[in-house]
Amino acid sequence: MMEILYYGATFSFALVIGVVLGRFLLRQVFKQQEIDASEKADLIIKEARVSADAVKKEKIHEAKEKYLRMKSDFEKEVGKRKNQLSQLENKGKQKDAKLNKMLEEAKKKDQEVQRKSADLDQELSDVKDEKETLEALILKERGLLEAIAGLSVDEARNQLVDSLKDEAKTMAASHIKNIMEEAKMTATKNAKKVVIQTIQRTATEHAIENCVSIFNIESDDIKGKIIGREGRNIRALEAATGVEIIVDDTPEAIIISGFDPVRREIARLSLHRLVADGRIHPARIEEVVAKTTKNIEEEIVEIGERTVIDLGIHGLHPELIKMVGRMRFRSSYGQNLLQHSREVAKLCATMASELGLNPKQAKRAGLLHDIGKVWPEEPELPHAVLGMELAKKYKEHPDVCNAIGAHHDEVEMTTLIAPIIQACDAISGSRPGARREVMESYIQRLRELEELALSFDGVNKCFAIQAGRELRVMVDADSVTDDKAETIAFDISQKIEKDMQYPGQIKVTVIREKRSVSYAK
Repeated sequence: MMEILYYGATFSFALVIGVVLGRFLLRQVFKQQEIDASEKADLIIKEARVSADAVKKEKIHEAKEKYLRMKSDFEKEVGKRKNQLSQLENKGKQKDAKLNKMLEEAKKKDQEVQRKSADLDQELSDVKDEKETLEALILKERGLLEAIAGLSVDEARNQLVDSLKDEAKTMAASHIKNIMEEAKMTATKNAKKVVIQTIQRTATEHAIENCVSIFNIESDDIKGKIIGREGRNIRALEAATGVEIIVDDTPEAIIISGFDPVRREIARLSLHRLVADGRIHPARIEEVVAKTTKNIEEEIVEIGERTVIDLGIHGLHPELIKMVGRMRFRSSYGQNLLQHSREVAKLCATMASELGLNPKQAKRAGLLHDIGKVWPEEPELPHAVLGMELAKKYKEHPDVCNAIGAHHDEVEMTTLIAPIIQACDAISGSRPGARREVMESYIQRLRELEELALSFDGVNKCFAIQAGRELRVMVDADSVTDDKAETIAFDISQKIEKDMQYPGQIKVTVIREKRSVSYAK
């Protein structure tokens, strides 16, 4: 028991000593940590102060540099401004000196003007005195004359004016009467002389064109080739050219009938090439007709160029040259239009020369006066007005344009060559055998017949043949059926009966052809 008490007291004492010793050691540790923290804080503060001093010095240095830089810039700007002010001051001094000089010169001129004004006033005063003296003398002399004549000045002047007026009227009336009588006597004589000389100096041949061309062949055996099996070749040729090919008993000749000279020429040349080649079948016919048509277009241009060169006309627009070439295949009342226009051009040049006008301009207007007749479309304007519009379009001279438009009095004549064109057109067309009115009306009726059929839907081509007694209509096989082709033929015939006047009867043939083409390669 005593041992237990001993051990318990010893443990308690040891525990107390351990607690006291632990608290002492813990206090020492805390104190050491406080000392370390204080030293670290002092070190941080010291470093911060050093860093702050460095930043402060740097900022002060930058501020000083900026100040010095701004000061330098300011001094430069001040110096610049001083220089500018100095220059302005110098310029002001120069202007002041110049103004002072001008002011001195003005003062001198003013003094000189005042001096001259004084001299002028003195001269005016002297003249005034002389004028008064002269007027007094005139009045005195006038009084003496009035006393001698017994009339005042106004009365004498009126009597003199009246006598001179009556004498002038009498002389003027006599002169006017003589001039009028002389003009009447010579005007008609000179006009007839100019027209007769112009006609006599222009020699022209006249041949009335018809609607038939003759194609000569070497033998009648060729007629069979042209006709083809069951007539397919001749039908293909008629369909491609729009003319009627008449193969009859006429020896060594085939007749080509059609109102359009261009179509007849294409058919004639195509026949010539086919006969020379020997291969005559529908496909070859269409190929040859296409080539011939192209060649005819080139020939039209060549004819136009040759015509303007022959007449000495320069600077004509290419489209007008082409229209001049088309005149070769156009007739006016049976008279070839190109021959008529060439004749009018020569007549106009001759008459303009006789009258002292511009012969080149008159010749140009004479050649182009019927240019509206060959316009490919069918306008509603008269051919003279259409020709004038075409000439304006292609930059012809205004005098030429007016002469073209006024040669049938559709527009007012504003130039001297306009009545010359009108007169020469009448001279060329009024010669015996030059024209035939029936031909023009016949061709116009055939054209109207073709245009009527072309107005129907599905119609590709239309040709009036056999002098207008038959109308062949080519329709599109893809858009027109066989039943519709019959309907189109009936409708065209009814429209012809309703809208046109014609002798006899007209056969309407609608042709619908279906072709299938393939190429072996």
